[in-house]
Amino acid sequence: MANDDIKYEEEHISKSRGVKLFTCRWSPLNHEPKALIFLCHGYAMECSISMRGTGTRLAKAGFEVHGVDYEGHGKSSGLQGYISNLNDVVSDCFTYFASISEKEDHKGKRPKFLLGESMGGAIALMLHRKEPTFWDGAILVAPMCKIVDEMKPAPIVISILCKLSNVIPTWKIIPTDDIIDKAIKNEERREEVRNNPYCYKGRPRLKTGYEIFMASLDIESNLDKVTMPFIIVHGGADAVTDPSVSEALYKLAESKDKTMKLYPGMCHALTSGETESNIDLVFSDIIQWLDERASVS
Repeated sequence: MANDDIKYEEEHISKSRGVKLFTCRWSPLNHEPKALIFLCHGYAMECSISMRGTGTRLAKAGFEVHGVDYEGHGKSSGLQGYISNLNDVVSDCFTYFASISEKEDHKGKRPKFLLGESMGGAIALMLHRKEPTFWDGAILVAPMCKIVDEMKPAPIVISILCKLSNVIPTWKIIPTDDIIDKAIKNEERREEVRNNPYCYKGRPRLKTGYEIFMASLDIESNLDKVTMPFIIVHGGADAVTDPSVSEALYKLAESKDKTMKLYPGMCHALTSGETESNIDLVFSDIIQWLDERASVS
């Protein structure tokens, strides 16, 4: 499917443990891509619709963009909204992204960047930890380095839920507020997500919540281990992931090339759930950062 000067393609791939993963690609039609960008979507989201704006904007800016729906997410197989092991998600992403990077058309010719939104930001950091020198950089959009305290259940509830996560892992009983209202400012975009059948909208499943919570604790305690170039873009009014921990990542990371952009008053979904002018501003900063690094890689 072509859209003006970009091409969009979809494919399902099979994994050794019997999982079928949905993958998609946006690429420029009229010239060679400047770099490869690999999308890591957020919890309960997916790539083909939820991140279509991101893929389209970056492809029009000259980049080849690849996305994959995690197991239990979007158009991939598995129980919707269920993550039994976040490390499996990281391994799935790495295997797919590496297979694209190692193709003859790309190997050694184009830099490779990760773009992770929310939980996808945590996955991008986990991918970096898995192979620290493989990536040329990352765009971290409101990364889930820590869940804001207001979104977490009380400590006693967390303790009980953690113990139950291996007994009734798929049960949807974690008490949370409506994350769509908290994450997205634009009402039209809220309705788009609510009406998207590939976005999970139930309560978090026990094991999923446990995996996300433990990953956020692990990432928060290892911020100083990050060494790749990165830019963080984070809304100052984010009510889902904590902007102060993004600032801590910026300060503590060993990376020599690091950038932090905090946008006062902007919400969690700042690349899709904000006003059009605010979204334009955020993408202008992202594309400028990419252009400067793609040209010297």
